[in-house]
Amino acid sequence: MAKTCYKIIFYNQDEIFEIYAGHVYPSEMFGFLEVESLTFGERSQVLVDPSQEKLRNEFDGVLRTYIPMNAVIRIDEVEAAENARPMGRVKSAVTPFPGSSGHGRKRD
Repeated sequence: MAKTCYKIIFYNQDEIFEIYAGHVYPSEMFGFLEVESLTFGERSQVLVDPSQEKLRNEFDGVLRTYIPMNAVIRIDEVEAAENARPMGRVKSAVTPFPGSSGHGRKRD
């Protein structure tokens, strides 16, 4: 039987976080999204994912987190198998080099 959870992708400083949670609500604090029941994959002794460990450390002991709505990129409702726990990740955001490269300009 599949269990429903939410995948939330959002900006956190210069990185993009992807977390999974059981509940997502608009917060009573204006401009924030309330996220609780965070889930992470099981720790493996064989393979350690630094991105997964960073999420574990960031949200260690957190019962509920509040994410600014303007930081949210996307929220998806997903199905997770009953015995599988989804895993999140952290990606570095790519910032384009400032200035123009001349592409897209008309030449005379």
